[in-house]
Amino acid sequence: MRILKTLGLFRHAKSDWHDARARDFDRPLNERGQKGAAIMGRYIAEHGIHWDRVIASPAGRVAQTIEIGAQAAKRNVSVNWDRRIYLASSATLLDLLREQEGDPAAILMIGHNPGLEDLIFDLVPDDGTCPLRDIVEEKFPTAAFAVLEIDIDDWADLQEGSARLVHLTRPRDLDPELGPELY
Repeated sequence: MRILKTLGLFRHAKSDWHDARARDFDRPLNERGQKGAAIMGRYIAEHGIHWDRVIASPAGRVAQTIEIGAQAAKRNVSVNWDRRIYLASSATLLDLLREQEGDPAAILMIGHNPGLEDLIFDLVPDDGTCPLRDIVEEKFPTAAFAVLEIDIDDWADLQEGSARLVHLTRPRDLDPELGPELY
């Protein structure tokens, strides 16, 4: 009997580009990102999935997204930090997922684009049956949250094209003021 696995993907919230001296790894969230992290943190906590494992990039904007999101959700979050997630390709993220031990049923990965977006493209078939995938093709914006279901027994069995994208929420879906800035 196969066991359904759940993979959550959460992109860090909007970061601040104003300090030209700051290393990319150390960039903090801007004000809009802080609002987005809080609203999405509450939303993810209320989404009804118990995450057996949370793995995240240790970059400053990811750590701050988690901290603000967890505070807003009034939750303690135990995070497995993995530097390989920082600006990783989809192939690296797939490898990282395949090596997860202890067989967690639900993993929440928090990181960066283009890796997270490309991971969705690699895992979810482009067969025209998933309108949510079409939305991701337009953009997987900062603080976006996606849930994929994968019919596998073990994370080591994860293959491209094996997932269903069953949920997608962007900050602007919860608060229109967090939508794209139009100039």
